[in-house]
Amino acid sequence: MGVPISIRLDDDVRDELEAQARLRGVGLATLLRDLATQAARQARRDRIRQASEKIARTPAAKAFYEDWGTPGADAG
Repeated sequence: MGVPISIRLDDDVRDELEAQARLRGVGLATLLRDLATQAARQARRDRIRQASEKIARTPAAKAFYEDWGTPGADAG
């Protein structure tokens, strides 16, 4: 179960978000929950990608890829 939170929005921001919610046929709370969920998922993917890139640059990873090789055109 989720935990309720309280946020303060400027009037113009709230008006815009309410308009977006109406266009989607959902309430403001649902829109905000969806936006926050999408942002959290993207942040997690970005963090994992950055960690993977960092690991791939280590000497151990470079040695692994040299030993493992790269698939050739005839790989199948």
